[in-house]
Amino acid sequence: MVAGLLLPPLVAAGLWFGVGEILVVSRATFQISWLGLAVVAASGIVLALLAGSRLSPVASLMGGLAFTALGVLPTIEMQGVRVLPDRWLPAGMEAGFQTVAYSGVLLFLGVALLVVSLFPSRWRSSARHIEYADPYGSSAPSPYLPQGGPEDATRPMFRE
Repeated sequence: MVAGLLLPPLVAAGLWFGVGEILVVSRATFQISWLGLAVVAASGIVLALLAGSRLSPVASLMGGLAFTALGVLPTIEMQGVRVLPDRWLPAGMEAGFQTVAYSGVLLFLGVALLVVSLFPSRWRSSARHIEYADPYGSSAPSPYLPQGGPEDATRPMFRE
């Protein structure tokens, strides 16, 4: 749960700073900003941990909602409604935000995190396998009781 509060803002800030740094340095000196590339790569690693790990699915759900909301804001602004204030971020980060938001990358990341949080395997607990005793003393396994580990938890009947 704490990861859902801390990691998405760090990913957003890193992405905005890194892309802004790449833009500013490439426009000013026609060179590659290794710092900007490193920050974007680190943000990608943290985003992958948020999306793919066994963290709580609420973490990716909250991050997905935030990224989706920020990704929709430029679409609203393109309709003529002013939503974002001017100069609300430092100059380099604002250039990075505008690049990432107006190109649709923030909306893409938000929807991806929302979809990742919907998988049933993310909502299962990592509890140990429980062996059920057969109340009737039969040697054959019951088709209605979970047979394997957590991968069989969502199956309605045992399949061979």
